[in-house]
Amino acid sequence: MPATGQTETATFAAGCFWGVEHIFLRHYPPAQDKGVLKTAVGYTGGKEEATDPSYKQVCTGTTDHAEALKIEFDPAKVSYDELVEFFYRTHDPTTVNRQGADTGTQYRSAIFYHSSEQRSIAERVTEEVQKKHFDPVGKKIVTQILPASRWYDAEEYHQLYLFKNPSGYQCPTHRLNW
Repeated sequence: MPATGQTETATFAAGCFWGVEHIFLRHYPPAQDKGVLKTAVGYTGGKEEATDPSYKQVCTGTTDHAEALKIEFDPAKVSYDELVEFFYRTHDPTTVNRQGADTGTQYRSAIFYHSSEQRSIAERVTEEVQKKHFDPVGKKIVTQILPASRWYDAEEYHQLYLFKNPSGYQCPTHRLNW
């Protein structure tokens, strides 16, 4: 596909943002020109009055923010459909506010869409993944599909954490499941 020079943003929450960023960048490294241009981990989807939350505040559950990954991508090289399916492949979307041993609202599964087109794609891909991968095992996807809201970058030490700290904690649910 020819590059258009236009970029889009995708925002996903799938548990601890360290592992979400790590698995996306392992499979879509910017240096390999697969469409992901850059990422940032941060907080979104929280209470409007909870502005500029810290990691410590988010972990209390009182801000309602999710730990999330924001991806800037080139839609001429990787489609939003593909990113949404990859999101589902790399965590357990059937648990409410939990990934592995990590529990709390900050660990929920959510897609934060940036346009009506992204919303439609997220809903369609969710239905397809449900039918193909979860109906056969009797599980139900509980991922929230919500409009993107105010984004707050996480503290610098969280950015690219597992690349900087290869032996750091990684949730065991962040792996390719199919």
